[in-house]
Amino acid sequence: MRVLVVEDERRLALAIKHGLEVEGFSVDIVHDGLSGLARATDHAYDVIILDIMLPGLNGYRVCSRLRAAGSDAGILMLTAKDGEWDEAEALDTGADDYLSKPFSFVVLVARLKALARRIGSRAPRRTVLGDLVVDSAARTCTRAGTPIALTPREFALLDQLARQAGEVVSKRDILEFWDSDPDGDPNTVEVHISALRRKIDAPFGRSAVQTARGAGYRLAADGG
Repeated sequence: MRVLVVEDERRLALAIKHGLEVEGFSVDIVHDGLSGLARATDHAYDVIILDIMLPGLNGYRVCSRLRAAGSDAGILMLTAKDGEWDEAEALDTGADDYLSKPFSFVVLVARLKALARRIGSRAPRRTVLGDLVVDSAARTCTRAGTPIALTPREFALLDQLARQAGEVVSKRDILEFWDSDPDGDPNTVEVHISALRRKIDAPFGRSAVQTARGAGYRLAADGG
């Protein structure tokens, strides 16, 4: 699960990052509201841990702008304040959950996992990348209006790349997504990447499935 931490207390942000990485999360951090808004807009995150009292743009405004832009990321708000009005305002702006400082790290992890389960129950996305359409709900793929038959594993790989379109996804992340086994056989990933290229790229003169040498793979908006 990809997590963005928007927290201006740098030591706390680093502590959260290190702790969540030990739990198996992929974590990025920024330290002000404007940077948090930009990062969350430009990159796909499953959950955003968002402090309310931030420089530049407070957490309430970051949250409301993300929701207005159509973001479906889970948002957990953190604040040093403690009171029902603060909690109500956080939820009214579109946050999914709320946690007051100081907090137990065990509780934070439990809240994130619960939030991830709720996010997973939301309607899946339909991703459009040029003439490539990946429908997570229907589990279908079309290119230039032509349906493309994919195996369940091929579709899972394409869906994972589509949800992080433009970003490099490592073999380790792919293996962990498939089997919760980041130390599995990387050759399996290469086989399925080759299969995807034969089905969604080669017949259409495209090269959307790209290799980031030594790092992993990315799905370009419309490689050709």
